[in-house]
Amino acid sequence: MDTLETRELRYFVAVAEELHFGRAAERLGMAQPPLSRAIQQLERRLGVRLLQRNRRGVLLTGAGEVLLREGLAALDATAAAARRTRRAGGADSPGGPHGRLVLAVKAAASHELLRKLLDAYAVEPGSAEIEVLLCGLCEQEELLRDGRADVALMHAPWNSLAGFDSEALTTEGQIAILPAGHPLAARETLSLADVRDVPDLPLARWPTHGTYAPGPGPEIHNQTQLAQLIALGRTVAVVPDSARSWLWAEHTAVPLTDAPPVVTHIAWPAHSRSLALADLVRTAARLWTGPAANARNAKR
Repeated sequence: MDTLETRELRYFVAVAEELHFGRAAERLGMAQPPLSRAIQQLERRLGVRLLQRNRRGVLLTGAGEVLLREGLAALDATAAAARRTRRAGGADSPGGPHGRLVLAVKAAASHELLRKLLDAYAVEPGSAEIEVLLCGLCEQEELLRDGRADVALMHAPWNSLAGFDSEALTTEGQIAILPAGHPLAARETLSLADVRDVPDLPLARWPTHGTYAPGPGPEIHNQTQLAQLIALGRTVAVVPDSARSWLWAEHTAVPLTDAPPVVTHIAWPAHSRSLALADLVRTAARLWTGPAANARNAKR
């Protein structure tokens, strides 16, 4: 049989992530014996070994790694379908909103872009209610995939656009944000090499899909923490030029001459058929890539 039940996928994903039947059973709120039987039955139905069991624990086979990857995507798609269906149903309920879109945006990013987009879309005939969902670093992808968001503002090269439709809106350079009294803060420009190996000022480290690259710099969880650590002379950050909007008096921004440009995209699930979402994307494209945007650029 080629059909898998979501219950089976949830069972397998729990075991594959925990690599321990006891912990997986506890996570699922069930006893271990029926969980073991369910995984064995799944292996028989698929005709492949998913897990290798030995005295040291559980390991994934090559087939198990494939099912974990595909199973997570399938469970995300199922959750997304349920969440988006409930949102769509609200428009049909007495007193429900006339359509609603959830827009995911990284906290402290894209202030001006977001304000212009919301203002322009609000005056469109039949515009939907926009709920702005502020999220952490690189969380927009997950929010789109599991249905907690319908659309997102995402930033290349940090966010992956794989599996989404998108429209590029703006391109900007990057800056180094330093403590105002640091010697490098007096420079007119810097290179990435200038800020990567400063003995007394290690680079701030950002998470990618929940994990931090090794290094001496502090692990950054939010913008307030970053701003405080820079002001205290504990770190330097490389960020888009638009981050100037939240600088403190204790900060200095210096342009970077060789940092890759940051492109802000509006992104949405490739299979979406939402008319409200299509209208929002058209509004964004008109603002930053249409005739009005070209006229603004010509005046600069």
